[in-house]
Amino acid sequence: MKIALDAMGGDFAPDATVEGVRLLLEELAPGHQLVLIGNKPLIEEKLKKHGVDSDAVEIVHAEDVIGMDEHPTKAFTQKPHSSIGVGFHLLAEGKVQAFCSAGNTGAMHVGAMFSIKPCEGIIRPALASAAPRENGSTGLILDVGANADCKPDMLLQFGELGAIYTKHVYGIENPKVALINLGEEEKKGTVVTQAAYQLFKDQPRVNFVGNIEGRDIFSDKSDVMVCNGFTGNVVLKMAESVYHLLHKRGFTDPFFDQMNYEAIGGSPILGVNGNVVIGHGVSSGLAIKNMLLQAVRMAETNLHLKIRDAFGK
Repeated sequence: MKIALDAMGGDFAPDATVEGVRLLLEELAPGHQLVLIGNKPLIEEKLKKHGVDSDAVEIVHAEDVIGMDEHPTKAFTQKPHSSIGVGFHLLAEGKVQAFCSAGNTGAMHVGAMFSIKPCEGIIRPALASAAPRENGSTGLILDVGANADCKPDMLLQFGELGAIYTKHVYGIENPKVALINLGEEEKKGTVVTQAAYQLFKDQPRVNFVGNIEGRDIFSDKSDVMVCNGFTGNVVLKMAESVYHLLHKRGFTDPFFDQMNYEAIGGSPILGVNGNVVIGHGVSSGLAIKNMLLQAVRMAETNLHLKIRDAFGK
């Protein structure tokens, strides 16, 4: 099994990406191989600097890099030999089983949409993020930024996507799915969330438990929390700020430490024909390692095939 990493992606690449590789190799199970994509001479130099045996990884040369401030669609189209472009080519060809990058988020979205494309039946793929629970478990929130405005049927699909992910990646047999709303009552919320509620009620494939409020996000009332990308992104960034504020004040706690982006690693794009994880632009070596671990778990369970099969029916 091969997991590809954009070695040039992120504000601190390639040092941070290679450091993440070093950390992952210490615990990577046999039968898995990392494929680093980018400037081969530079990657080899960084591997040596960080004490990583170059024979432990495969390097695929990519002559271009899509900068963090470049226009996603234009850059992806005009730079087919960029590290992101090459990564999606390898994924589309089945030469790797997952692709990760902490580079240009927009370019990663464009690559997912136009290289490997959405699974048949998917209206819009969703960007998901792990959410720590007070009881020690992990939940999933989606969408967290890919789709700011959503129709009711999109929210229903997000719930189905999240349920498939949590079942196969988190091992939750019958995940509880909820809508994030401004009240628990069925008639609360916007026109969109009220309509989505009715769709969820009529969908037997989802274990729908109703609405939850913001105070329930870190509780065990649900395993999958559904919202539009605008709301989800606000929640995600607020959680990150809570961690930073506590850390700044010298407070440490295992629960709040899970709100650190480094512990989460990255956000999977769910609903496309391949396993894709997007990391934070400021990713450190630890964040890169955890992003890769997430990709490994997705690839091991053939998550994208399970999603494709579910929606193909």
